Amino acid sequence: MIDRAAFRGLTGFGVGIVALCALGIASEAAGADELADFYKGKQMRMIIRSGPGGGYDQYARMLGKFIGKHIPGNPSVIPVNVPGGGGITAANQVAFVLPKDGTILTIASQGLPMDQALGLNTSFKADLRTFNWIGNMSDSNQVLVTWHTSPTKTLDDAFKRETLIGVTGAGSISTMIPAAMNTVIGTKFRIIAAYPDGPDVNLAMERGEVEGRGTNPYASYVSATPAYVRDHLINMLVQVGAKKDPAIPAVPLLIDYAKTDEQRQILAFFSKAVSVGRPIATSPEVPKERVAALRRAFDATLVDPEFVADAKKQNAEISPMSGEVLQQLVDDLIGTPPEVLAKVKAAIQAKQGIELKPGAKEGGD
Repeated sequence: MIDRAAFRGLTGFGVGIVALCALGIASEAAGADELADFYKGKQMRMIIRSGPGGGYDQYARMLGKFIGKHIPGNPSVIPVNVPGGGGITAANQVAFVLPKDGTILTIASQGLPMDQALGLNTSFKADLRTFNWIGNMSDSNQVLVTWHTSPTKTLDDAFKRETLIGVTGAGSISTMIPAAMNTVIGTKFRIIAAYPDGPDVNLAMERGEVEGRGTNPYASYVSATPAYVRDHLINMLVQVGAKKDPAIPAVPLLIDYAKTDEQRQILAFFSKAVSVGRPIATSPEVPKERVAALRRAFDATLVDPEFVADAKKQNAEISPMSGEVLQQLVDDLIGTPPEVLAKVKAAIQAKQGIELKPGAKEGGD
């Protein structure tokens, strides 16, 4: 409440300032009411780019459980698994099929910005630069592993012997990185592609169908399959990221294997792409005030004591990145200079060592 005597004593300029502030407060309140009115009673959908049980599924469901209480109007959030194409199927649905009103959230594939930049898959029609990025839950380094029974215990061993590893679909970073490693630095991975999902690769590794798994976030192993790490059931051959994960300092960093400037450019591109991590977005064309509200809700959720406790219970690493920073990272990756993209694309398109799993079709998750 403004004191009337004080108000009468203000100059014309002062009166104008008070009036503008009052209008601003009223406008902000009206905006908040509009958001709450829109979301109240709504059932939002969290589109998950993989099937149940993997790291993407875990992180998406964990966020979906808590973010609704931080969105004006407190909508419910329902998880919907849309596996296929290394995340391409889900991204295309968000871009072209699902509502563009702010009722859709999605956890996108880490490798898709890189995929779009390189233009490798004709089935990928979405433009990720048009998505409204809400935030990144984790930027854990990727690790390439073998099962503890494999003779390939270190990356040096992978230069000497053919090592059979399983991967998922064409749009998956887990496929691109080992293929590029074969081409660029001379590893001898025999890459079996088109497993339906990450847990399927894990099962194949446990059964001895393959010796290891293409790259997957270290945090995902810690949270989704903690026994792998705790009981030393996997050999971590190499980690991919801008710098070493402090939790695994003995695991070598991929970019350190570059011997030429060209190799360093290619491996640096992958290292930057890994930072996309576990990214959350909403659809293109969503009104900016709803995007802002979803970003605020994301930020609030990741420091919510209930969310933090749940993440700790699930051994889920949380290293948040704001929506604004993530938006710029995606734009920068897709806008990588053409001469660098040409080198990366050549390394991947060589498809050195890649073959399809018997009976499978390209485009698994």
